[in-house]
Amino acid sequence: MVVSLAQIRETSGEVFVEGCPTRVVLDHIMSKWGVLVLLALTDGTHRWGELRREVQGISEKMLASTLRTLEADGLVERTSYPEVPPRVEYALTDLGRELMERMLPLVEWVAVHAGDIVPADA
Repeated sequence: MVVSLAQIRETSGEVFVEGCPTRVVLDHIMSKWGVLVLLALTDGTHRWGELRREVQGISEKMLASTLRTLEADGLVERTSYPEVPPRVEYALTDLGRELMERMLPLVEWVAVHAGDIVPADA
């Protein structure tokens, strides 16, 4: 397992430097809303309202922006059904599922240790 930035750069080149696409990807997937939307979609396909309820505190504008970004990145798939009223569903793509297989251990670690890091009265 690679354990340092130096080792990653040794095998992958100059990644995570200013102007590198790796920084854009990190910004998209590691933002508060990006992580929470991706995490909600690990439970399966969701409609807009379901995501809005699942990701508590997200505004409609931020949910729309986050979903557009994750869709453009190829991590989320949007399926629109020609019905009245219109029905739109969101799901992880294969790439999104692969990402979340790696991200879920980090999210689990955060859930376990958040109380040790941020005091309950903060």
